[in-house]
Amino acid sequence: MTEQISSGVELMFAGMGIVFIFLTMLVVSINFMSACVQRFFPERPASKLNLSAGLDKTTVAAITSAVHQYRNRHNQ
Repeated sequence: MTEQISSGVELMFAGMGIVFIFLTMLVVSINFMSACVQRFFPERPASKLNLSAGLDKTTVAAITSAVHQYRNRHNQ
């Protein structure tokens, strides 16, 4: 019986070690890929992005009205 328990504990630690090593490698690879993406594809500054250039005042008013109506109906 003690041999089975020691074998089970040994198997448990081996499994936990494998999972720990896998998760460590996953974190390292995600951090490496993030660094590569930030290095080769930097974000544009927000001042260069002009999102409202193609919208006129009536479109903005319509969107604002729709959002206001949606929030009034769904926040009860």
